[in-house]
Amino acid sequence: MADSCLTGFAEEIDDLAKEYESMKELHKKYKDKLEEVQSMQKKCATLVGHQKKRYKQIAEGIKEKSPGLSGEEKAKCNELKTLVEDRKKNCIEVLDTLPRSNNFLLSTTLGPVSVSILSKKDRFAYKEEYERFKLYLSIIMLVGATINTFFIKNRICDACYHFLLVWFYCTLVIRESILRHNGSRIKGWWVVHHYLTVMLTAILLIWPDSVSYRMFRNQFMLFSLYLSVVQLIQYYYQSGCLYRLRALGEKSDMYITVEGFQNWMWRGLTFLLPFLFVAYTWQLYNAYSLYHIAKHPECNEWMVPVASVIFLCLFLGNMITTSGVILTKFKAMQSTSSSPKNKGS
Repeated sequence: MADSCLTGFAEEIDDLAKEYESMKELHKKYKDKLEEVQSMQKKCATLVGHQKKRYKQIAEGIKEKSPGLSGEEKAKCNELKTLVEDRKKNCIEVLDTLPRSNNFLLSTTLGPVSVSILSKKDRFAYKEEYERFKLYLSIIMLVGATINTFFIKNRICDACYHFLLVWFYCTLVIRESILRHNGSRIKGWWVVHHYLTVMLTAILLIWPDSVSYRMFRNQFMLFSLYLSVVQLIQYYYQSGCLYRLRALGEKSDMYITVEGFQNWMWRGLTFLLPFLFVAYTWQLYNAYSLYHIAKHPECNEWMVPVASVIFLCLFLGNMITTSGVILTKFKAMQSTSSSPKNKGS
């Protein structure tokens, strides 16, 4: 019986021999192609670097010579400027399909491993997974904040919730760095915002169970609860905006939702802004409350004034950035409506 089983296994192995040899041959071809692709990527990167350097020099030379040119020469100069700008844009498009070295944050957290996503399909899939991650964690944080606000008032449960916040924002910073590395347009204040939030949540995690903590605890839990609700509303609103704009071909697939108001979210403005401004005002109120708690005779923790300053920075950054976007968009709409073309139509 055992001999027949072994004979059967041997026959199966023999049957697989041809397929096994084909697999080895295909794998060898794959490794050769992979080495060839890596070699071509390095060559392309070198050529693009040389092209960008030369076009920069040419553009500077054209700029120096252009003031003293005649009419025909000036027209030729403008043509050359346009050609140089087009070539520079093409170089950037080529760079987008090549692996790039990691920035400082990615190098320190992930090391030299490449996080470049070369396929547009894979980039979009990673962005979609990032959006789902934010949605699921927002729901979990909403549940956690509700439990801590109304049902359980225990420092250990609070610490677990604060740890969740620290982990969420740290993960968000790394994921957004990977997205930005691969062409997402999030930048400026919203990047700084997450670094400040990581610092704030870490402070809340290590804050001892003192008089000052208990004075601020309920206010923060209510704030977290409201912020989780706003994040869910914001996710569905922003996702709807992006879906419509992408369907119309007006926005890139690598645009992502952020904790604030952006140019592409102008449609349905009155729906989202009140929620955002209430959250920003609450951040100011948190800063004000912590400032007064810091003056309490039983408050000896350094976390109180530092958290107050961070909340104030978050309020100012959010308010200034969002107001700036609204003002810029409003001016653009006014200039469009007052243009001669619109007046004549």
